[in-house]
Amino acid sequence: MVNLECSTEIRPFLCSLYAPVCTEYGRVTLPCRRLCQRAKSDCYKLMDMFGVSWPEEMECSRFPQCDESYPRAIDLLPNTDSTEESPSSVQRDYGFWCPRELKINPELGYSFMGVHDCSPPCPNMYFRKDELIFARYFIGVISIVCLSATLFTFLTFLIDVGRFRYPERPIIFYAVCYMMVSLVFFLGFLLEDRVSCNSASPGRFRASTITQGSHNKACTLLFMTLYFFTMAGSIWWVILTITWFLAAVPKWGSEAIEKKALLFHAVAWGVPGALTITLMAMNKIEGDSVSGVCFVGLYDLMALCWFLLVPLALDVVVGVVLLLAGIAALNRVRMEIPLEKENQDKLVKFMIRIGVFSVLYLVPLLTVIGCYLYEQSYRSVWETTWVQEHCREYHIPCPLKVEQTSRPDITLFLIKYLMMLVVGIPSVFWVGSKKTCFEWASFFSGHRRKDSTVHESRQVLQEPDFTQLLLRDPNTPVVRKSRGTSTQGTSTHASSTHLAMLDEPPSASTSRAGSMRSKASSYHSSLHRSRDGRHTACSFHGVEERLPHGSTLRLNDQLQHCGVDRLDSHSRHGSMKRLESQSRHSSMRDLSITAQAIQSGPGNGIHRVIEEDATKA
Repeated sequence: MVNLECSTEIRPFLCSLYAPVCTEYGRVTLPCRRLCQRAKSDCYKLMDMFGVSWPEEMECSRFPQCDESYPRAIDLLPNTDSTEESPSSVQRDYGFWCPRELKINPELGYSFMGVHDCSPPCPNMYFRKDELIFARYFIGVISIVCLSATLFTFLTFLIDVGRFRYPERPIIFYAVCYMMVSLVFFLGFLLEDRVSCNSASPGRFRASTITQGSHNKACTLLFMTLYFFTMAGSIWWVILTITWFLAAVPKWGSEAIEKKALLFHAVAWGVPGALTITLMAMNKIEGDSVSGVCFVGLYDLMALCWFLLVPLALDVVVGVVLLLAGIAALNRVRMEIPLEKENQDKLVKFMIRIGVFSVLYLVPLLTVIGCYLYEQSYRSVWETTWVQEHCREYHIPCPLKVEQTSRPDITLFLIKYLMMLVVGIPSVFWVGSKKTCFEWASFFSGHRRKDSTVHESRQVLQEPDFTQLLLRDPNTPVVRKSRGTSTQGTSTHASSTHLAMLDEPPSASTSRAGSMRSKASSYHSSLHRSRDGRHTACSFHGVEERLPHGSTLRLNDQLQHCGVDRLDSHSRHGSMKRLESQSRHSSMRDLSITAQAIQSGPGNGIHRVIEEDATKA
């Protein structure tokens, strides 16, 4: 428009608008409204012909009411004290102007400090080079530690998959999520800023800037992996508290909780997937020049609030409520229901493990949330301080009034990255035990040891005596049964008792067999009583079927005690022959089934004991 010379007033008007007279630092004078109106009326028709609208920042109503040529005489006075009272002198804050070095092609959809087609400088605009180098190596070391810990947890699970069932199975998926998070941070350490930053173009006067959006495929892949597994890890912790709650309050068993596994997986993987796709559609991906990865909410405060703070805070609230409810229910069981000392100790130990594991998870997560809140509160102050320090370097307007200046401390960011990675390490606390050491020793020695014991947490929650005590009348006596639960949850009472006898030495096996026979006899006989309190014949038949081989003499004594001695000797002799044949047939069948179930080498001690018992039978 200046070259077309549509008006004699256009050049003075533009000069007074974009290069105003500075009376003193921070004080400028603006053109008169009449000057703007004359320039607009002369050039409006020509601009309309070319399809160019009058710019909003040149709207005449924004200028003071006066009708003088520019510059005015009052503007050229060396020292004036009447500028504040004069209507022609206005204090104005031009806001942030994107420097030419930070401008980006419009089709990429970048934005910085509310200005479109602009991107933050790279390396980081807040820290010195030496601070960035230290932070990069710090994050790299922590990521290696977390990767090792979570990988150990996952490999322990693969060695013995049946050991970790619900309600503690979500810990494994939780560890897998943070294993991927630590892997992404480790890749960021190796890549430095080659992915998180755009390269500089000196020929086009373009400096190195932060990567934004999804046009950079490597940055998009890092963002998808990091954000997806960060959200999934927090949701798996909530699911872990849900499974503990179901096991402690409604007394759900492992199989009942496992039936909901499909729903758990749908929520744990579906919600983070939906959030990740939404962020990609909104073009909210941002490079992190400190860690070398790509994430969300680093410069966009709205994305930080709705896609990080709100989901994480919601996970914490729901998880803590369910956790406290489950611990309160277990504590009520411990205080009100009389358990044996063994189960009391296991229950207390289980509650302590839940508490310690939850604290080790919640403290880092709450610290991360606190760091995000601190960033959101002071981000505008940090940006204003940066503009004030670099406005002359970039040749952009400086802020008019700066009431508060502040620069972020690198320690705050180091704590944030540390807690984002450390939050995955508590999974090692849960799997760390002597049993884990034995499993790894057996794995490296090439011998896979078959263990029929149950994990302590599941054993306490699913103990037959424990569940009976929750429902029984306080005045009724406690009936103790031997534990026959296996890791897979499929072995019966008789088979697990027999396997336990086979695993022990001969002397211990003999004593244990006698105690188990007496317990089984007293227990099954107590279950089969007639209404008048006497044992029935079918009850003794049930006892005979459940007793190991060699217990016919004990059964004979019981039969004589109940009045069978009144039978004639011939009848008793025939009955005992039939019972002995049934017992011998049942014992041989149990031994054959047990021998098929146990996979052992030719020199295995258990195999030899089975063969010896079969020969004796």
